[in-house]
Amino acid sequence: MTFDIAIIGGGIVGAATFYKMQKKYPHLKIALIEKEDQLADHQTGHNSGVIHSGLYYKPGSLKAKNCIEGRHELVAFAKEHGIEHDVCGKVVVAVDESELENMERIYNIGLENKIEGLKKLTAEEIKEHEPHVEGIAGLLVPCTGIIDFVGATKKMVELALSMQAESKLFLSCEVVDIQKDSKSTDEEATSKIITNKESLEAKHLVFCAGLQADRLAKKDGVKLKEKVVGFRGDYYELTEQGKHKVKHLIYPVPNPDFPFLGVHFTRMTNGDIECGPNAVFTFKREGYGKTDFSFRDTWDALTYRGTWKLFFKNMKFGINEYRRAFSKKLFLKTLQRLIPSLTMDDIEPGRAGVRALLLRQDGDTRDDFRIEYHENAIHVLNAPSPAATASLAIGGYIVEKAEEKFGLKIKN
Repeated sequence: MTFDIAIIGGGIVGAATFYKMQKKYPHLKIALIEKEDQLADHQTGHNSGVIHSGLYYKPGSLKAKNCIEGRHELVAFAKEHGIEHDVCGKVVVAVDESELENMERIYNIGLENKIEGLKKLTAEEIKEHEPHVEGIAGLLVPCTGIIDFVGATKKMVELALSMQAESKLFLSCEVVDIQKDSKSTDEEATSKIITNKESLEAKHLVFCAGLQADRLAKKDGVKLKEKVVGFRGDYYELTEQGKHKVKHLIYPVPNPDFPFLGVHFTRMTNGDIECGPNAVFTFKREGYGKTDFSFRDTWDALTYRGTWKLFFKNMKFGINEYRRAFSKKLFLKTLQRLIPSLTMDDIEPGRAGVRALLLRQDGDTRDDFRIEYHENAIHVLNAPSPAATASLAIGGYIVEKAEEKFGLKIKN
């Protein structure tokens, strides 16, 4: 089987790329290849389901631009295709004076990124939105929302497949190798994609491989210095007796010294309310249990100097996160910073997710979205949060890259 383009990775970024590419170029034969037996089985299906506003991201960055554009596209897509969602808004809450300076910084970033409806809240105004929250000041972000990302992913793929009879979805197909042919020109060259089931050929490749992005890039001949390192996030859920204490979304002011947003409260589209996630180094990239272990993943991470640089930079945070991962009491204590009335009976253990971070050699996790071209392929090397929110915009960006690098042309 020979395809014009093969997309490797069936999370929401791969699905959005498939949808955008097929919509603009309906004559192209496109393959979407996913190693699991269903779409959106890893980061997309294990995140908090938040439609991010673009509040935190450096103005002008790919994260800021694509998050804001992608948010508008995603909400429009959800409305058009009946995907469960709710643009319910969130509050960001400062609980002590030490957080006010950073909250002001975030507010100014939000203004620069033109976040609609962003406003400051007094302690009394916080109570109007979230009566059980105790804070001294806050921000209202009305354009933040919640969505069924798995449903959105499946709909994007369904629509793409309906546009071209010869395009195909391959599930339970793990890419084990990429072989380039030896033809003399890039225009004629194809790649052989060897999977655990069968082999396919494609003129061009797009890799949206998430937690396996670095490994597949290397299989394709990319000389990549960085490595993907996984961080597991554990969630608790509010019990029936605790659900009334959260109306919409509640976030702390993020600590600028810590590479994650901090534990927050999220009302899901099914009515459940999640609390979390924390962030701990995971010994298995696709391991969602607290004791899951992969020798290969652990060896890859712990023999990489960037991992140790990150550990040493964030030693105190890391120890606290690990303690909290194994202690319901400590997790509750963190939640009580925002909602002091929460009790042990208000929370119960929930699910977990793993974030893929392309970690620099100096241990820096704050890299922008990173999408690079190599020979006849485009690689999405780093797409952490807010990639799900930004997915349709990222897909559009990849289509533009493909037009430039692959010479795609619309057929009359």
